[in-house]
Amino acid sequence: MKRIVFFLFFLIPPFAKAQLLYDAPTQNLVLEAIDHIYNYEFGAVEPLARQIKAKYPNHPVNPLLKAIQLHWQYLPVKDNKAMSGQYQSYLQECLNKAKVLEKDAKTRPEAAFFSMAGHGYIALIHNYNDDKIKAASEGKKAYNYVMDGFKYMERNPEFYFSSGLYNYYVIRYPEDHPIVKPLILFFKDGSREEGLRQMDIAARKGIFTRTESAFYLARIFLKHELRYEKASNYLSSLSQKYPNNPVFLMKNIEALLLLGQYEEAEPFLERFKRRTDKFFPIAAHTFEGIVEEKHLKHDGAAAKAYQAALRQPFDSEYTKEYHAFAYAGLARIALRAGDRAKATLYYKKAEELAEYKALIKEIKTYLK
Repeated sequence: MKRIVFFLFFLIPPFAKAQLLYDAPTQNLVLEAIDHIYNYEFGAVEPLARQIKAKYPNHPVNPLLKAIQLHWQYLPVKDNKAMSGQYQSYLQECLNKAKVLEKDAKTRPEAAFFSMAGHGYIALIHNYNDDKIKAASEGKKAYNYVMDGFKYMERNPEFYFSSGLYNYYVIRYPEDHPIVKPLILFFKDGSREEGLRQMDIAARKGIFTRTESAFYLARIFLKHELRYEKASNYLSSLSQKYPNNPVFLMKNIEALLLLGQYEEAEPFLERFKRRTDKFFPIAAHTFEGIVEEKHLKHDGAAAKAYQAALRQPFDSEYTKEYHAFAYAGLARIALRAGDRAKATLYYKKAEELAEYKALIKEIKTYLK
């Protein structure tokens, strides 16, 4: 149920081509700050943020920039109580300042974008904290601004991302979850292909949305569309541009493994395994298991790696699928060992977690 509300704005990009950003020098400052955030160079952001605030002290770009930094610096920010509180405060400040912009017709499109982002991120925090009533309330507000974005899309390519995201998921989600179809009868119609096209435009033409658009497209191609080569193209570019970003690196390795390009993935995996913090070891163990199982044909080593991944808790957004991958890997190993009972057990565990289309198909083929 939660994804009905939240597919509209998960990782909504933080900035639009606003009035202040017609000021080319300021535009460059904001772009530079964003690049530092994505590349985990957080210490380099503050001097730039001070310059932006000095020129535009009452603009929502300032608190939203701080919120986006907290999002990446303390990923997942929901697990850090102190930073989660600051994060929500910055987002509320962003909304308050965006309200002022709504009063002027010239800055109304800009206000819509900042309001969409602010409400969307707040909704996600409430959702992660299992406060569904507050989450739904914020989600409805974000939805209204997403609809406004359709009107501003031709004037501002940044809105291609939110419009494309909506167009894709308003079709995709009920296809995957038919039970929700009655709940979205009054939603604006969409189109999967049009949504992908619009997000690709944002990835190519957007100034501030290009990175999130490329990342989201890659995730869609991995999870839903099974177009691994296209996903790999996007993720390879992101990893090259932001070499310090472990999330981009993680997804790039995943894409290469799903393509069966094990040797190409090896140097990236070796570098990724140095990340022993947060939820990254779960992914590293799962990736090792895939390489051992599918490339090196070492079922014993693969099982050990998969079990190591399963001993660690997953993050619901970033590493849940890796537990599903691990259970499915153990199921395949059990099948090769002739233990169908154990294979069934592991596939049923994978089924509880799996959201990737290819993995769901594998599970259903065995369990039917």
